Amino acid sequence: MATITKKELIDRIAEGTDTKRVVVKRIVQLFLDEIIEELGCGNRLEFRDFGVFESKLRAARTAQNPKTLERVEVPSKRTVRFKIGRLMKQRLVEENNRFDEATGLPIDPRISAARSRA
Repeated sequence: MATITKKELIDRIAEGTDTKRVVVKRIVQLFLDEIIEELGCGNRLEFRDFGVFESKLRAARTAQNPKTLERVEVPSKRTVRFKIGRLMKQRLVEENNRFDEATGLPIDPRISAARSRA
């Protein structure tokens, strides 16, 4: 599994749209800032077929320190929940079914496409 950074996504979008990297970087950052702002206000963000982000209040609870076995009170806190959308769910199911028979490892379609072009 590869880790894709924001910089790599910005580079891909800039290349794919023939837009200057600095413009794409600003747009992506503004988009992310808006998501943070809306979730901070307790709003729900719905991106059809991609998924839904929503802010949830996690209830206070009593936990246990695994090292000392001492009981600890954990206060309530706000967290973000993400529920995947229909198209993403379909894509994950398709990818889950794609394995290299020789190695048993998942097949990365980008690597397969690059090999077929070479």
